[in-house]
Amino acid sequence: MTMDLRTYTRQFAVRDNTTAMISFGATFAVYFGSLWVAIAFADLWYVLLPFGLMHGLSAVRLYVLQHDTGHQSLFETKLQNEIAGNLLSPFTFAPFEVMKQNHNLHHANIGNLEHRETGEINTMTVNEWRRAGFRERLFYRLYRNPFVLIPLGSLFTYFIRYRWPKNTTRFGVTSVLLHNLAIAGFIGLLYWLAGWTGVLVWFAFSLIGGMIGVFLVYLQHNFEDTYWDRRPDLDPQTAALQGSSCLDFGEWFDIMVACITLHDIHHFNARIPCYRLRECHYGLPPEFAPRRIKFPEAVAALNLKLWDEEKNRLVPFPR
Repeated sequence: MTMDLRTYTRQFAVRDNTTAMISFGATFAVYFGSLWVAIAFADLWYVLLPFGLMHGLSAVRLYVLQHDTGHQSLFETKLQNEIAGNLLSPFTFAPFEVMKQNHNLHHANIGNLEHRETGEINTMTVNEWRRAGFRERLFYRLYRNPFVLIPLGSLFTYFIRYRWPKNTTRFGVTSVLLHNLAIAGFIGLLYWLAGWTGVLVWFAFSLIGGMIGVFLVYLQHNFEDTYWDRRPDLDPQTAALQGSSCLDFGEWFDIMVACITLHDIHHFNARIPCYRLRECHYGLPPEFAPRRIKFPEAVAALNLKLWDEEKNRLVPFPR
């Protein structure tokens, strides 16, 4: 069964430079165009808000394109992906080389309870919660509160933590420093062209884009019937398919975020470019069709906090 699915997905793991370049260029055009309109009409809220939100979503899309370059799946050659990933870096706030290596560690340990440090969102088990002291529980409750996790998580992750991500000394100090200089240069250029209005508009909607990103990252592996286990019982293929979500927020939303919503198939075969994921996913044979999470269930998943190893599901805090 698994080999049949692997054979099926392999036909979509075909990179095309023309499609990639159109996606790359069009997303940048929306990113800069929407930012220019939002800044130029910053005093008109009915122009500022839609174009600012468009700018934030385009930043999310640039992040997903960079994510694909890290998997060598956007363009046809490794060199093209490396160049594109580094060019995207100042606009995604993610230093390319270090984040690529960290993300590869995440893929290698998906669903592994013994290596949760490679995931983006920390998850405690029920047993760990029972053993935890007051301070640890209080911190974890605050951390997993969506009103903390999403806005403060966006601010901390993209604007602070990614200035020196984990494993920086292992994978590339120089690249991170150059990345930070590029961001400073971009902010300086914004100030020179549009003053504090330009910088604040960019920051505000970049923060909103980051909040959308944190929400999506949370949902990728935090839903009720996700999958976690310990070796040697851990099944990597089950972890990829069951432990990663498929979000059904509509075709237009998939396009806006470059299909990062179809995360199960991506974890099963990371070589599929984002521009082929939707075709692959919705063409799945019936026996492989996953359960798709719609928006109300996605919001409800924010109430799930702990992994219950006995029930094999994510559960809320105990009363």
